[in-house]
Amino acid sequence: MARHGAGTPFLLRLSLLLLLRPGGTLGCASVVVGSPVVPLGSAVAASCTIQSKFCHGLEQGKVQITWMLDNEPVAGSQHRGPGGTEVSNLTLPQFNRTQAKLWCWVEWNGTRQRVGMAEIRAGYPPAKPFNLSCVLNLSDYGLTCQWDPGADSHLPTNAALKCARDPRAHPSHCCRSRAQAVTGCTPQGGHSRCTVPRRLLQLYRQMEIWVSTTNALGTAESEHLCIDPMDVAKLDPPALRSIQSIPFQTDCIALAWEVAPSNAHMELQCELRYRAPEDSAWALVTDIVGQAGSTQRCGFLFGTRYHFQMRCRRSLARGYWSEWSPGRNYTTHEKAPTGKLDAWWSARPAGAGRLREVQLRWKAPRRQEANGRVLGYRVTLSPRRRGRDPPTICNTTHTQCNFSAPAGTRRVYLSAYNAAGESAATEVVLLERKGQPLAGLQAVPGGERSLWVRWEAPPVPPVTYVLEWQRVPSEPEGCSVCWQMEHDGAATAALIRDGIEPFQRYNISVYPLYKDTAGAPAHTAAYSKQKAPSYAPKLHLKSISKSDAELCWDPVPVEMQNGFITSYTIFWANSTAEVSSTAVNPSLSSFVIRELKPSTLYKVHIMASTAAGGTNGTSLTLVTTVLDDIEIQFLFLTLGLTFVLLILLLICFQKNGRVKQQFWPSVPDPANSSLGKWVPAELQQEPLQVPGVREPGLATISTVTVLERAAGKQPPTRGKEPATEPTGSLPALAQPYVRQEGPGTPDRGWAAAKTRQGPGGSGETVQYARVVGDGYKGQQHVRPRLYLRSSSTQPLLLDPSPSPKAYENLWFHGADPHGCLGDGGCPEDLPATFPLLQGLRISGAEELHD
Repeated sequence: MARHGAGTPFLLRLSLLLLLRPGGTLGCASVVVGSPVVPLGSAVAASCTIQSKFCHGLEQGKVQITWMLDNEPVAGSQHRGPGGTEVSNLTLPQFNRTQAKLWCWVEWNGTRQRVGMAEIRAGYPPAKPFNLSCVLNLSDYGLTCQWDPGADSHLPTNAALKCARDPRAHPSHCCRSRAQAVTGCTPQGGHSRCTVPRRLLQLYRQMEIWVSTTNALGTAESEHLCIDPMDVAKLDPPALRSIQSIPFQTDCIALAWEVAPSNAHMELQCELRYRAPEDSAWALVTDIVGQAGSTQRCGFLFGTRYHFQMRCRRSLARGYWSEWSPGRNYTTHEKAPTGKLDAWWSARPAGAGRLREVQLRWKAPRRQEANGRVLGYRVTLSPRRRGRDPPTICNTTHTQCNFSAPAGTRRVYLSAYNAAGESAATEVVLLERKGQPLAGLQAVPGGERSLWVRWEAPPVPPVTYVLEWQRVPSEPEGCSVCWQMEHDGAATAALIRDGIEPFQRYNISVYPLYKDTAGAPAHTAAYSKQKAPSYAPKLHLKSISKSDAELCWDPVPVEMQNGFITSYTIFWANSTAEVSSTAVNPSLSSFVIRELKPSTLYKVHIMASTAAGGTNGTSLTLVTTVLDDIEIQFLFLTLGLTFVLLILLLICFQKNGRVKQQFWPSVPDPANSSLGKWVPAELQQEPLQVPGVREPGLATISTVTVLERAAGKQPPTRGKEPATEPTGSLPALAQPYVRQEGPGTPDRGWAAAKTRQGPGGSGETVQYARVVGDGYKGQQHVRPRLYLRSSSTQPLLLDPSPSPKAYENLWFHGADPHGCLGDGGCPEDLPATFPLLQGLRISGAEELHD
């Protein structure tokens, strides 16, 4: 049951498709429109009728009718009609389509089906044809007519060429009322031309011809044309038979022709045209009457090649001209050149050889003066006279010549020659260029290939002007220096065209020529047309610092400028897209960008500009430095000076004892002193006998104290012994001595003193040694002290501080390292390696022994 229920809608749709289709076997629906073709923009009415009794399955259900115009739904009104029909009416108030299909749809039980369709077309009535013209072809005598159909009507339109002829009418009149119209021809393939056959034409009598066009909305006719078909006949072109020069009159020619055979019975009017290859327009000769024959024409140039053509028409009808005949060429006779040649020169002063180098340039003679093909040019230093020819210094086919002339040469003579002879010589005066120059000169474009040159006239009017111009850079194929002469001395402007190209620079000079001298030239430069440069220069980094960058570039070559460079614009931007720019004078090739940020990346490019536009160059990336060069140099200089000062200070400290003494005081080393290395004379002669330590008869020296006294400081006294002696009682030189103290002296040793000269010139005694001797072991009595004076005059110590033990520097020690006071209450062991102490021990032993 489920499968059966699912297939029911499909069967219903299939039945509607078969029974309600347009033109179905039952014909249950019909669509009717008021008119299938309507004027564009008018209203359209239509109706759709459904006959339910003929549509099985729709008898009991409700039928809904809808409309579709092509693919767009439109709304209609539905009502029940007679006989159980359903009717829907539709009105389109404005039909703006040239063609559309109107569909009628039926909706029943949710299913839509098209049941009827009507096609509607819209357009305009046919337009009136115009410009009707006809031509009679004499080869088959068919009359071909063509016309302009006018505006498109958007509807199928039929056109026909109508013609009417009345045998009873006057040959020169048309009578439309009594004419019988026939269709002459019908155009094919949508063309607007057709040909009326000969059988429908009436020659040498007037006929009425017009065009009729028809479509579903109406009919239109062109203006009626009343013509004699022979009046619109187009003749076959004539044929040129011969062309030749008339003897003794070489500027005139005689031309013979004949007409086509189909035109032999007609009176003709012909025209002749001719031109030389250099001419842009034809020269026309009119009013040549006759069926055939010849004609003469004068005024032709000598030695010139001409091209001739001819055409004809009926002389009375003033109808159509025939086509131009095939061309024929002819070259006239030559004649010796005539007229004067325009010449210009430049010369260099005479050198050591007294010859003057001259460059002579001239213009080729004009065509009307050349009288043929020029074979060459001749330059002489004197004019040609009867009976003899002057020596030739230049004979060339070119329009310039370089030659050497004597220093006093003021005139040369120039002539041209062809196959018929030589022209009269043109005198060229080699004027010195010492005249007044032009006051002002300017050049402006006269077009893409021309320049207007304007100047201010000098106070004295010149005879003529010479204009020179040269392309920059010069072109090998073109003229190295182009020039022209302006023979009107009152002129203040001239147009130059020879060799002028757009986007190229030209240097222009103007020379005023006076009667006896030539003026100094005025110069200018110009472009006939400008555009943006072909490329911009490439930037180079010349130098850079933390805030400045100097850029340089090569100027754009002249051939790539395409105009005058008005400025160079430099753009630079950092990583934060801060863009700056400046315009630079085009005469400069370098620029310094200032106020940059230190240690920053920039992108720089340059734009070259002319009056017509600019071109950007490639980008240059640069990074500013942290320090300037001067700052870097100053930093290195400072470091270098600091290093040098340090070295100098070290050297000074090393070499200068006073400075060294201030920073590193010198501590005497007894082991390296002269006293430490001194040996008494007795020891040098006798071998040193050191008694044993335990020998009871030897005295023991227990203490040797070395003192140094500072200036102005008194040595400490021991007991009642005076510390110093008057300086006046001391001998001038220290002598060795041994002095023994009495029993009453409390000291146990002996001391030595030296006289020292103080800063004030007074001597002071410095005690530098004391020998303390003890008795034998176990002996209690006080032994007399023995003083020994050394023969050395070098003070050992200047301070009473005790000698350092084991060579230790105790300069800054205020007390004895063992806790004993400076005068030595504590006995200390003496090193037995000092020779002096050994000598002292021996000498002291002798004294004690005695």
